[in-house]
Amino acid sequence: MTTRHFPAEWAPQSAILMAWPHKNTDWDYMLEEVQVCFSEIINSILPFEKILLLVPDEETGKTLSTKFGHNLIPVVAETNDTWARDFGPITIFEDNKPVCLDFKFNGWGLKFAADKDNLITKTLFQKEVVAKNVLYKNRLNFVLEGGALESDGQGTLLTTSECLLSPNRNGEWNKQQIEDYLIQELGLKRVLWINNGYLAGDDTDSHIDTLVRFCSPDTIAYVKCDDSLDEHYQALKAMEEEIFQLRNANGEPYQLIPLPMSKEVIFDGERLPATYANFLIINHAILVPTYNSDLDNEAISQLKKAFPDREIIGINCLPLIKQHGSLHCVTMQLPIEIHL
Repeated sequence: MTTRHFPAEWAPQSAILMAWPHKNTDWDYMLEEVQVCFSEIINSILPFEKILLLVPDEETGKTLSTKFGHNLIPVVAETNDTWARDFGPITIFEDNKPVCLDFKFNGWGLKFAADKDNLITKTLFQKEVVAKNVLYKNRLNFVLEGGALESDGQGTLLTTSECLLSPNRNGEWNKQQIEDYLIQELGLKRVLWINNGYLAGDDTDSHIDTLVRFCSPDTIAYVKCDDSLDEHYQALKAMEEEIFQLRNANGEPYQLIPLPMSKEVIFDGERLPATYANFLIINHAILVPTYNSDLDNEAISQLKKAFPDREIIGINCLPLIKQHGSLHCVTMQLPIEIHL
């Protein structure tokens, strides 16, 4: 009988997958600004592990290899955009062997073009970017994004009903069918559903990685709103009450780390989904999105409680939030068992 395991993000990593922003993406109007942000993210990751970077052409790949050094591995691939968390491979283990699952990416429920991004995982294998010890499995019968999944590495998955029950993803599936499918494909023991909480300006239908995150098998960080005048107050309060009721695999309450609700970020008259929950766990460090706010240090301090043995690195993600995403959204970790 095949045994499956879905690792937590804090498991040792070989590399982070990213996609370089270029003129044929939605970043064209602010390309220099966002490339500076991507460069800061890359420079923060490279001391800890490699980066597998999707680039639009060979020349860009050579330029960025020279700029960032040998731990950056460029791969020429056409992309619609840069949200690697959602179109990148979701890695599990079958009988302790790494397997990259290629789920369908349809632009967060048919909101945006995704024809090129949907081919990325397959392209990585066709180009033999990863070693032959890694298996590729087509799961394009099911729409799923990495930002919708939080694993504790011990068989528990956190997700949101708003996203996974979206009619433009897998509308022909009901909740129980989706839960059963995830348990089977990811090797889970249980799924914890969050039914409340949202961020204004979010295109993902409330991805879990914008709201609630596992920090360890018994610790959860979540966005908390204390301002009763904020439009998010009621929904995030209801989400918090849900989280209070959650129990870990041993039947005990989780240790909870509240993260501040970001101060309002407005661009072109629209509130953007700035969130401190969109942090990235890498080998020996945590990269935290910041928004040029006096709440940045509070968020960093809270995450230091959750990850006392890791370096906490803040990165200004105001450029990313202009396209309604943040730091975790532009990255996807590859476990250390995946050799490049």
